[in-house]
Amino acid sequence: MLTIRLSRIGKRKQPYYRVVLQEKTRDPWSPALEVLGQLNPREEWSAAILQEDRIKELVALGAQVSSGLHNLFVERKLIAGEKVNKGKITAKRAKAMAEAKKTA
Repeated sequence: MLTIRLSRIGKRKQPYYRVVLQEKTRDPWSPALEVLGQLNPREEWSAAILQEDRIKELVALGAQVSSGLHNLFVERKLIAGEKVNKGKITAKRAKAMAEAKKTA
């Protein structure tokens, strides 16, 4: 299964990402099937350079998108839908939040 995700490049403490198309099970630093853009997180995410037509084409063909890129693509209106919550709440944390809600 193909996925569109970020692959980190750049120096230590100076991250820079490539938007790549890879097999889902491959290591993110392994060679990509296709480079679809680049992203500098030290700037606005909306300033990312993307091949928008190719991304739309791949998503239409069934390629999955990582959660962070999904939110970026929804913001740029490349794909339709709502933003995805990237964080995961553990069972222990959910229980603590429920108890705090009851006492409040």
